[in-house]
Amino acid sequence: MIVKKYKKDSDIRVGVIGYGGAFNMGRGHLQEMRQAGMTPVAACEVDPARLEAARQDFPDIQTYPTVAEMLRKSDVNLVTIITPHNTHAKLALQCLKAGRHVVCEKPLAITTAECDAMIAAAEKSGVVLSTYHNRHWDGSILSAIDHIKKSKRIGDIVRVEARMGGRSQPGDWWRGSRSISGGILYDWGVHLLEYGLQLIDSQIVEVSGFAKSSYWAPQTKWKNDTIEDEASATIRFRNGVCMQLTISSIDSNMKPGTLEITGTEGSYITDVHGYNSGYELRVRNGQSLTIEEGRHRPDEWHRFYQNIADHLTKSTRLIITPEWSRRPIHIIDLAVQSAKKGRALPAKYH
Repeated sequence: MIVKKYKKDSDIRVGVIGYGGAFNMGRGHLQEMRQAGMTPVAACEVDPARLEAARQDFPDIQTYPTVAEMLRKSDVNLVTIITPHNTHAKLALQCLKAGRHVVCEKPLAITTAECDAMIAAAEKSGVVLSTYHNRHWDGSILSAIDHIKKSKRIGDIVRVEARMGGRSQPGDWWRGSRSISGGILYDWGVHLLEYGLQLIDSQIVEVSGFAKSSYWAPQTKWKNDTIEDEASATIRFRNGVCMQLTISSIDSNMKPGTLEITGTEGSYITDVHGYNSGYELRVRNGQSLTIEEGRHRPDEWHRFYQNIADHLTKSTRLIITPEWSRRPIHIIDLAVQSAKKGRALPAKYH
């Protein structure tokens, strides 16, 4: 696919759909894009107060109440979508068909079919589609890659376990709704799967999903639409490696460590950014066991938008491709279907 190339970073005129919210994400994305050399020009938001906040944060920015108006009136080149998960595909398709480059906050979409439609639209329009996988550059996974893939300190990977949660009732905001968020696996689960996919160099063969619902549902405003109490996925890879993902809101005794990687010669346990900044490495040499504890490398989140800018100006290889972003969504999509059908489901590639 031939993508339009810009002479310099500042020629890339960027905007966001969605501004403010719980984490001021619109502001954060525009600041990161500006730090990468791109030029913020547009913000689209249904809340007038948030549009006013955008004008205060970026005095030269153009603001729009609808996506259609922004696409019609603005010369924005690259749009980042920062809205609830179930809106990503519809908004992305609208922008892609209008010839705009698109970055979606993770997850890329909720279903595999949505991802495939978005990929096809990007290819047809000759534009870039990516997902804001900033945690691809978390210090925790960068350190794990150093120890496990580069230095081979635990030998060959046998199993990757990823887990998150505890005992906590889902909140009444939109992430507690299954129809809006996709389900309990679509928030942190997407990040944890993306970590695992960086470590496991193999195609997905099949996915088994398991889920428990209805414990918290009567106590939330979402009732029957409440996200699962707990869900898990077991992923089989062609090279024989197994990955297990569990996200829970009912576990009263979660095991320590967000990622645990078992190898032929040892194990590596780490917590992700924001929870604990260290790792434990256990290496077995005959009857001798060496235990090492260390600190993670610093996060390098700036590399996401810098890579986008470099791709659009210098044709640098795009790291977070839509095909890469599709993989964790396909796993979760299969896990949800598998939990309903009670059997493992095969993975499907283009």
